[in-house]
Amino acid sequence: MDWNRIEGNWKQLKGRVKEQWGRLTDDDLDEIDGSREQLEGKIQERYGIARDRVRQDIDDWYGRQTW
Repeated sequence: MDWNRIEGNWKQLKGRVKEQWGRLTDDDLDEIDGSREQLEGKIQERYGIARDRVRQDIDDWYGRQTW
């Protein structure tokens, strides 16, 4: 997975991230600023999901994105 694509397009992708993980706030998304580790941590915090599951969910989400 080329996460650099996410980091480079974070401003445009914040809406897609919020659609998928609606419990994330705009402040969360600003703080994450494209960092996968930050995204994993915030999803884990907001949803109470184990890190392995969060990683898989992010991978699945990333795979569904159309560029």
